[in-house]
Amino acid sequence: MSNVPADLKYVKSHEWVRKLADGTLVIGVTDHAQDALGDVVFVETPAAGRKLAAEESCAVVESVKAASDIYAPVAGTVLEANAALADKPELLNDAPYGEGWLWKMRADDIAAVDRLLDAAGYEAVLAAG
Repeated sequence: MSNVPADLKYVKSHEWVRKLADGTLVIGVTDHAQDALGDVVFVETPAAGRKLAAEESCAVVESVKAASDIYAPVAGTVLEANAALADKPELLNDAPYGEGWLWKMRADDIAAVDRLLDAAGYEAVLAAG
């Protein structure tokens, strides 16, 4: 069974969101997603300053199996991309909820985060297949 931390929010496309105390959002892909991808060999993240629409394709993860688009869970502006992934894309496999985060952003509407799936909701999506 996939690891689904209770303190995060989720979207059906398998991204997670962590809200920091200052309102910054950290975005990554779930344990389920990294497991389905297999060994990650390349990660392309959105550039700082880029404006994202909710559900916009804005990053790409390439694995030995396939390339997959990653979507913005909410609308907002990218503050920082995880530069460590350029040299160590395997961080996404090794620590999807830690060092393998993809980007940080500021949401246009922070309340939109609260409308995303909680852990139980995301587990229901996984169970439905």
